[in-house]
Amino acid sequence: MRAMFGFLSGLIFGFGLIMSGMANPAKVLNFLDIFGNWDPSLAFVMGGASVTAFLGYRMAWLRDEPLLLPDFDLPARGRIDAPLLAGAAIFGVGWGIGGFCPGPAWVALPIGATGTLVFVPTMLAGIFVGRRLKARA
Repeated sequence: MRAMFGFLSGLIFGFGLIMSGMANPAKVLNFLDIFGNWDPSLAFVMGGASVTAFLGYRMAWLRDEPLLLPDFDLPARGRIDAPLLAGAAIFGVGWGIGGFCPGPAWVALPIGATGTLVFVPTMLAGIFVGRRLKARA
């Protein structure tokens, strides 16, 4: 049951990424290019996602436990620290250079979007290196 809901959620999320243009790196890069060919349409996508997440979390917190798990999976730490800031900076630079963040990159890979054959393996290498560095620390 849990796997089916996970699959359906991912499928809906993937279709949403394609329909919103998030799987198109040119659209993302145009959104980030505020001094050039700026395309503000992704601000509406982000606004809609923020409202949806806000309402979804409020509805989830009304429950004693999640539907498909025994407990809510919450982060252990709530403070902003150097690893969080470094990770956010690396994520932002990668997004700005490649025009993808991880979710849309996976969605764009099978539809043959330009750059995914470089971005996805590089992203996976970064994840691997990051995990190795974290394990050493």
